[in-house]
Amino acid sequence: MGGMRRSLTTNTLVIISDHTKGLYEDKWIGDILHYTGMGKKGNQEINKNQNRTLSESNHNGVDVHLFEVFKENNYIYRGKVKLVDEPYQEKQKDEDGFIRDVWIFPLKVIDDQASNLVDERIIKDNYEQKEKQAKRLSNDELHRKVLESQSSKTSIRKTATKTYERNAYVSEYGKRRANGVCQLCEESAPFNNKKGEPYLETHHIVWLSQGGPGTIENTVALCPNCHRKMHVLDRGEDKSILLNKAGEI
Repeated sequence: MGGMRRSLTTNTLVIISDHTKGLYEDKWIGDILHYTGMGKKGNQEINKNQNRTLSESNHNGVDVHLFEVFKENNYIYRGKVKLVDEPYQEKQKDEDGFIRDVWIFPLKVIDDQASNLVDERIIKDNYEQKEKQAKRLSNDELHRKVLESQSSKTSIRKTATKTYERNAYVSEYGKRRANGVCQLCEESAPFNNKKGEPYLETHHIVWLSQGGPGTIENTVALCPNCHRKMHVLDRGEDKSILLNKAGEI
């Protein structure tokens, strides 16, 4: 089950942010959830079905409750939420792969006793699951998945510390694009991992913590030494080299 469910009996709307599904990728920016509206094919319409209910929820008396899913059939209740800004539109692909307009609803948990803190293990497990999915894809399938899922806005979750959610498909694509060669020193990977794959590490040229996007144009694959160098020195000339490399392919 996913999406939105309305109960006329209790005058409530249940919305489900399902991170196991590939079509939508709702994002937390601070304590605001940017939630994707209903509609899997074609342009979404804000004045139809539960999109309208949610868009008018500050005035129609409907209580909105949020659940999140990180593992199939495991629903985590986050609490009552409120629309805190005007809904806006984004371009995303529908389930048939066509670009269309979707509606994004900025929502905030308003229950005093509720918490949108997430166990860091859940975020890590969710990423590792998507990482496994990414490795099973062909190059063409992976490229399509990157284009569908990458975003200029990085999802930031509140855990015990601030956690920037990485895109597993972008990470895998970056490693394949490097083809076993560090994109800074241009040397072959120093060793292979247990699966026999060249060991390189994904790096965001403009760090996510600095507002950098989780896109292929901001992602490279580096040897461990160069990766550490970028995090210690973060030199402008190295960043320029990497930005050019990321934009070549």
